[in-house]
Amino acid sequence: MAPHEIQLDTYESGFYKYLLSDHADTNKKSEMKIVWRNVILLTVLHIGAMHGLYLCVAQVMWTTFFFGLFNVIFAGLGITAGAHRLWAHKSYKAKFPLRLLLVIMNSTAMQNSAIVWVRDHRMHHKYSETDADPHNSKRGFFFSHMGWLAVRKHPEIKAKRHTLDMNDLWSDPLLRFQYKYFAFLGALFGIAIPSYIPTLWGEKLENAFFVVGILRYVYSLHGTWLVNSAAHIWGMRPYDKTINPAENLLVSIICLGEGFHNYHHTFPWDYKTAELGNYTFNLTTLFIDVMAKIGWAYDLRSVTPDVIENRVKRTGGRSHKTNAHE
Repeated sequence: MAPHEIQLDTYESGFYKYLLSDHADTNKKSEMKIVWRNVILLTVLHIGAMHGLYLCVAQVMWTTFFFGLFNVIFAGLGITAGAHRLWAHKSYKAKFPLRLLLVIMNSTAMQNSAIVWVRDHRMHHKYSETDADPHNSKRGFFFSHMGWLAVRKHPEIKAKRHTLDMNDLWSDPLLRFQYKYFAFLGALFGIAIPSYIPTLWGEKLENAFFVVGILRYVYSLHGTWLVNSAAHIWGMRPYDKTINPAENLLVSIICLGEGFHNYHHTFPWDYKTAELGNYTFNLTTLFIDVMAKIGWAYDLRSVTPDVIENRVKRTGGRSHKTNAHE
């Protein structure tokens, strides 16, 4: 086992280790053992989010509400444009200013460090819909949505993790820094700063904490989880009808363009994660294209129409000609 793999198993410190750390089983008999610590944390987070939702209706200032929406997009791009499209799939390259911005965005999202997120996501693609997939959709909607965080991981996940190549991420000093200090960076950018900023225009700190901090966090979690669950169950499969991932427009709207999942699992290297560059339902593609315009993003990878057409003829469903994801 490589030294960095040992680190990932032993050093996931602070608040975040409780929700997103390994808890791997050593035998299959205990694979569905509930991790009550995680269940309690998820319950507390959702109670806090419900209070934040109440405050949105009853008390919060409109400026705080829209700042919360901005923070949803800001943090979301740290996952979609950063952890997912840049670091997990290397579908484009980014210069230092954009990488720094994405590290801040990714820390704001508080969905673990980019290195840990990418590790799990690469496992998901390499072993999709098997026991080595951290959120295997064949184990049901609730498991693939959030239940996988409430039970011990299947032993196959740990057994096959050594097959991943993570050297590209460990070679990036920015990502190593974020990994080492993620507990602090997540608390700073995900909770402290977003909770403080609304007080500058007169908002109560408590209101900002529950709305921009907790409610935003829980909403972002569910957005990511829907890609793992709903987009692996419901929708059309125009590119490869033999796999579970599907084209789900609602998930794309909620998760900034990540719901065109049949295309993405068929062509994971495409920076758009979709055949068509429709910015309305793919804000992440718009963001990357803007970054390319100013020179911060480059070498954007995409799939040619001929490659798509040939794949559709070989494995696709009839729904492709309808362009259902427009």
